[in-house]
Amino acid sequence: MERLNSKLYLQNCYIMKENERLRKKAQLLNQENQALLSELKQKLSKGNQKANNASNPNTFLDLSLSSSSSQNPSSSTN
Repeated sequence: MERLNSKLYLQNCYIMKENERLRKKAQLLNQENQALLSELKQKLSKGNQKANNASNPNTFLDLSLSSSSSQNPSSSTN
């Protein structure tokens, strides 16, 4: 009986040690995941800002007006 208790005790110690190792690994993975998520959010935010600036109607309007105004005089003279 004592032998069985000793064996179970050692197994329990091993399980607790393994549990602690896995807990630390999970914490590190969580920290890495949070850092990557933060980096992704920053990149997406910058990408959205660029897209918003590019899709600004005034920007497109200015570009189209300047390109069409330079083309109209040459086509009207023909």
